[in-house]
Amino acid sequence: MTAPTRAVAQGTFDLLHPGHIHYLEDAASYADELHVIVARGDNVTHKEPPILADQQRLDTVASLGVVDEAHLGHPEDIFVPIEELAPDVIVLGYDQHHDPEAIRETLVDRGIDCRIERASAREPTHDDELLSSGAIIERILDRRG
Repeated sequence: MTAPTRAVAQGTFDLLHPGHIHYLEDAASYADELHVIVARGDNVTHKEPPILADQQRLDTVASLGVVDEAHLGHPEDIFVPIEELAPDVIVLGYDQHHDPEAIRETLVDRGIDCRIERASAREPTHDDELLSSGAIIERILDRRG
């Protein structure tokens, strides 16, 4: 019997929305198991910090049926969970800021053998649908701020 293949997806997952669900479903299609690494709020430096606490975002992601296991990111080194999980594939979100080539170089330097894929985009299904946490926050502020 062969071991199940493992995909890893990662993100902040603040204010979970249909774009997140699409990303995770797409990531799950690459392997038998989907493990999700939820970024610690203190490590989110490329955008505004998350609204929701680390544990709340982790619990929310873990509750999704498409996710086999959810893990909180490492406090200092984002590659530690990758080393521990030993995935067959890392699936990046279609609009995530990560540079696949830089990730690939770091994986090689650390002796991690896995491929990198980019998830497909999800277009809104109607004019009023929001597919980013930032857009949700802006709408809340516009309507209730």
